[in-house]
Amino acid sequence: MKTAKLVTGILCMVFTVLIVFQSCAVGVSNTLAANGEVSGSAGFLLAMLMLAGGIVEVASRKSEKKGGSIAAFILFVLAALLGYGNAGSYGDLYIWSTWCLALGILNLISFVKKNGSKPEEPKV
Repeated sequence: MKTAKLVTGILCMVFTVLIVFQSCAVGVSNTLAANGEVSGSAGFLLAMLMLAGGIVEVASRKSEKKGGSIAAFILFVLAALLGYGNAGSYGDLYIWSTWCLALGILNLISFVKKNGSKPEEPKV
């Protein structure tokens, strides 16, 4: 899982730039249309949560403890719920929300895998 966490963490950081630009464009479009949607702002918040989750994944990839997986799981699931709930006319937000949900599931699997492993025996 170390390599997978490194790759997905870096992808999250790269995708954040794309999502921020898309969200700004959608926010301007929502403002000009005066349609009352908040999908641009939701996309920006999703990008920030995704960035935080990616940083947590990269930083905790070699850790034997479970805290990094739990934190990344919470960040990614929160981002997915935010995106699904506020997508509106911003169709790409569904794609980014699905990506976040998939990463949340990956971190849940990582947590369960670490939780189910046998503890090391103390060295004498």
